[in-house]
Order: sequence, then C-alpha cells, then structure tokens
Amino acid sequence: MVADPSRIGLPVYDRRALNAKTMLPEYFCVDVVMERIALSNRWTSEQWQPSAVLGRGEGRAAPGAAECILETPARTLWRFPGMAIELHPSEAEGYFLNSTSETPVVFVMWRSAEDGGPPAARPVLVTLSYNEAARFMDGGERVDPVAIEAPIRAWLADFVSAHYRPEPRKKVRRNDPFADEASGHDRPGSRRRQG
Repeated sequence: MVADPSRIGLPVYDRRALNAKTMLPEYFCVDVVMERIALSNRWTSEQWQPSAVLGRGEGRAAPGAAECILETPARTLWRFPGMAIELHPSEAEGYFLNSTSETPVVFVMWRSAEDGGPPAARPVLVTLSYNEAARFMDGGERVDPVAIEAPIRAWLADFVSAHYRPEPRKKVRRNDPFADEASGHDRPGSRRRQG
C-alpha cells in the first residue's frame, strides 16, 4: 500500500494534472468474472464468456489466483482478481467513443487456457477503448463487451474530459480540373499568354 504523501512530508501533486502533462497512463484495479455455460450441443459441451468486471478502485494490484465462486452442472463462475484497466492519453479518442455511446462497456480480451488446467478460459486484458478492442479483434483475438459499473464509468468520464481533444477540422480541397487556369497557372500543352 502506498503511503499518503502529505503524511510523510512530501509535496502533494494533482495526479491528474501531472499525468495530463507527462502522458503517463492511469490505472483502475478490477476483478474479471468468467462464466461457463453448459450447452446441449453435439459439437461443444460448454461456452465461456466474461460476465462481469467488478471495480476495486484506482491504482494497480498484484494479480491474484483465480477462484471458483459458483459451480453447478449448468453454470460455473471464476473470479480473476487484480487485473488493471490501463488508460493512455494517446487512446483518448477510443475512450471518448465508448463513453459517449448509448451503452458504454468494458472490453475483455480472453483466451482459452493453454495448460489444460481449470478454468478453461482466462482473461488477458481489460480495456475501455473502442479502437483498442477493434485492433485486437482484427488480430483474431476474442474480445467481448461487459456492462460497465458506475465507478468505472465515472473514472472514464473524468479521464476523457481531461485528455480528449477532437482533431481540428481540415478544409477539404476539391479536385477541380480548372483550378489551375483560374489561379493563372499554365496547363500542360497550353500556350502562354503574352500581355
């Protein structure tokens, strides 16, 4: 646990203002809950998906061991504690797109377990950026949206208001074949006017 800087005689800085100037990422500690649903299907017996992202607070924590929190023949829930959502100022546009959508979500990238041990699916990364999630999906990764909790949504809104600046609009130049004539430039193959 990090000590309060004011208690040990260090100057207290506004962390958000400092991060806005230095482009440092901000972190929010979360637990990811993965769900196994039993299927009556001749090709597969179960389906895995992230079912919840539970906020624990700002900062980072060491990832803990996965624990089974519910096990029935029809459904199993595994909790993966200590994962971190990492917000980068350079991804502000993707966070803006998520926060201003009708239903903001948390994106969980997950993979099947390679070691064969339980659970069969494990979260790898948690993000709030539409753009980052799209890049992972374009790369063939499994990324699923999960409903966002109010504390995470508020933290995202604060980050977006501090870091997102829309790109200035650029004037579009039309492809006008007669623009050179109007500006006094010669066209290839034309004779120069003598005045």
